[in-house]
Amino acid sequence: MLKQSAEQLRIEEKDAGKNNWLKWGPYLSERQWGTVREDYSSDGSAWDYFPHDHARSRTYRWGEDGLAGISDQYCNMCFGIALWNGKDPILKERLFGLTGNEGNHAEDVKELYYYLDNTPTHSYMKHLYKYSQVEYPYVKLLEENKKRGRNELEYELLDTGVFENNAYFDVCTEYAKEDSEDLLIRITITNRFHEAAPISLLPTLWIRNYWSFKEMKSKPAIQSRYESGNAFVSIAHKYVGNYNFYFDTADQLLFTENETNTEKVFNQPNDHPYKKDLFHDAVINADFSIATEKQEGTKFSPLYQITLDAGESRTFRMRLTKKELTIPFDNNFENTFELRRSECAEFYSTISERNSIDHLNIQRQAFAGLLWSKKYYNYDVETWLEGDPKQPTPPASRLTGRNSSWKTLRNHDIMLMPDAWEYPWYAAWDTAFHCTTMALIDPHFAKKQLLLFTKEWYMAPDGQIPAYEWAFSDVNPPVQAWAAIRIYNIEKSKTGKGDIDFLKRVFNKLNLNFTWWVNRLDRRANNVFEGGFLGLDNIGVFDRSNGIPGDGILEQVDGTSWMTLYCQNMMEISLELALEDKTYEDMATKYFGHFVFIAEALNKISKEFDGIWDEEDGFFYDQLINPKEGTYTPIKVRSIAGMLSLVAVLTIKKETLDQLPEFRKSVIWFVKYRRDKLKYEVIQDFTDGGDLLLSLVPKDRMQKLFRVLLSENEFLSPYGIRSLSKVYTEPYNINLHGEDYSISYEPGESSISIFGGNSNWRGPVWFPLNYLFIDALKEYYKFCGDELKFEFPTGSSNLMDLNQISLELSKRLVAIFEKDQDGNRVVNQLHHKYYNDKNFEDLILFYEYFHGDNGRGLGASHQTGWTALVANLIHETKGE
Repeated sequence: MLKQSAEQLRIEEKDAGKNNWLKWGPYLSERQWGTVREDYSSDGSAWDYFPHDHARSRTYRWGEDGLAGISDQYCNMCFGIALWNGKDPILKERLFGLTGNEGNHAEDVKELYYYLDNTPTHSYMKHLYKYSQVEYPYVKLLEENKKRGRNELEYELLDTGVFENNAYFDVCTEYAKEDSEDLLIRITITNRFHEAAPISLLPTLWIRNYWSFKEMKSKPAIQSRYESGNAFVSIAHKYVGNYNFYFDTADQLLFTENETNTEKVFNQPNDHPYKKDLFHDAVINADFSIATEKQEGTKFSPLYQITLDAGESRTFRMRLTKKELTIPFDNNFENTFELRRSECAEFYSTISERNSIDHLNIQRQAFAGLLWSKKYYNYDVETWLEGDPKQPTPPASRLTGRNSSWKTLRNHDIMLMPDAWEYPWYAAWDTAFHCTTMALIDPHFAKKQLLLFTKEWYMAPDGQIPAYEWAFSDVNPPVQAWAAIRIYNIEKSKTGKGDIDFLKRVFNKLNLNFTWWVNRLDRRANNVFEGGFLGLDNIGVFDRSNGIPGDGILEQVDGTSWMTLYCQNMMEISLELALEDKTYEDMATKYFGHFVFIAEALNKISKEFDGIWDEEDGFFYDQLINPKEGTYTPIKVRSIAGMLSLVAVLTIKKETLDQLPEFRKSVIWFVKYRRDKLKYEVIQDFTDGGDLLLSLVPKDRMQKLFRVLLSENEFLSPYGIRSLSKVYTEPYNINLHGEDYSISYEPGESSISIFGGNSNWRGPVWFPLNYLFIDALKEYYKFCGDELKFEFPTGSSNLMDLNQISLELSKRLVAIFEKDQDGNRVVNQLHHKYYNDKNFEDLILFYEYFHGDNGRGLGASHQTGWTALVANLIHETKGE
């Protein structure tokens, strides 16, 4: 069990409903512009309709964004920082990046920022932003990336030279909670340059704008006050309550309204000059006459304009609290910061016992990034489609366009986002992996987050779970049951008791989702599933989301493998439940039957024109079926999709079978009377009185697949399992209906535009699937033990059992982030020059995916999300 640290006690208070420690947190997104929710165009071009250039002047409808910011849990009241180096054309109020149409590899944030610490109750949070002292290269980044093709590297901020000679500021933003409604804020700016440099800081407080969209009984207000020698502001908000915001003495106090500058954005006259971008105009033009004219508004900032000597630091203090304070910054202010920081360290030391300093740093920043990516997400699709009372009616095309069939979806929650800039929204299967890591530090939140997707305001009436914001009707792999049983087991290992009520709730709702999958995606009713997209973007020779050549049906190995894994997970949950409640024993038998027939269907030999196993090649291939012509064409690509059959494995211990006699009887009946009727034997080596292994892949085929999986010439990279075999350095080609299709091994960024081109499943290493393989190897080992060994790598004559192989794969993945003997991290290899500096060396970015040959970071650079699974790998291999 976890040591009862101060943070753990706060978590328990939060879970018991005794204190709402989560009322305030890092819920302010890093990007709201260019998202689907803010798009009211007729053609659905979100990036073009609301670009970055509009964001400083135009009011958002569905959320807010800011830099190093916080908000209440419904994003009504927000706080973030703004900066100006005296040279930039605009204030640095939010992060800049390229949209999908602007980057040579699609969306890409062009900033340097790092999540250094965060606790599950957000009692202590630390964020670092590196701000250049020379003019930020907005135009250069756009133009250079526009010039570059898909076969060239992205042009990053560190490539522009603006950080040469350490000509930058470190801006460290820290939050510490005195209690759940008393937030202490400390912003420390350090000049890393060898000469003095000026900087302006605007710690900004603002109110989310509802009044421009719908009627409000009372408009919130931020008002200037002066008492007991203190200048401060009070905030009155019907939804959040009344607060006071205290701050160190400032050079100017600026007020405006969080309202659209219609003259600047739409070329229409403003009704007053107090608009969202007023602070920008005031600071850049050094004209504060309007911004200081009135003493109230819905956006406020104290302004600090300073010059820092070389190496000098300056700290600014703020406090957002319900309390009325005469002395807001007494000794207790600093003492609370130091206490919360030490409590944060204590909490993570109990999670990460026996870890090296480097591993602790990796794990702690992975957790911090995951927690900083908890963001408020608001999307009422029906309102979005039909429009707001005080705004123009949206184009008629919206009623039949994107997400128009999801009128029941009404999201108003804190979500674990894949990342808060490129993906400031949820994705169903991403969240399942996020929750698997979150369970290590906050199991209660992990459970609540997973259950959200089963709520009636998320799940469609027919049982479908929404995939992701750009296309809710698309399909992500159904890994919710996999995550549920792992969250349950993680918590059980920590507390000694599993949450049976959670398992029941998630199981009952996932039954509906499983039925949706069965009825929707098995059109030939042969237990081989199509699935479509399934999250793997460009892994196929054609876009699986947008129809199949010749109106065919693509029976997918990964679709069928995911469904088999889903069966096994639901069976495992029902078995666990049946040990407490016998009524679930029948459900275990039901899912056992599903497993048997799906496994049998997948393992038929493709020459029979029905299954998708190719005996000659020893591999599972997708199969394209043309019902009109009666043709069956295997798509002979050795990808991670074909390997996914290995992850569907479950060991049922003898003790469980003995406690559930009805289920055991069903298994014995099948072995005795039914399996000889099937065309392929899907249960092997089971003897009554022993353990039972349920594997989608029979032993002889498993041997063939593992040899390929563990071959360095195919899937095994020095940094994990690749998503496509390296044999396709020479492309695979196929002609379908007179059109050529091909796929080639691309270990780095994608060279094609399917799904925008910013994700690549044609060679790189991805943490979620690697984690599934490692998890499966351990499950095989439970049954096979030391009896089953493979060469690792294939051809090396170095035999290892499956547990040893799982450890070796884990080490390869963790090595992406570890310092080597020269102090370098593989993930940073394009910019070792900077990351060797003492002010960079311990900073880690958790990228979306990783180069299949050299391990460098790729894709969304700050996407902790499922890459936070490295924390699980370190946790599970500690002491090895």
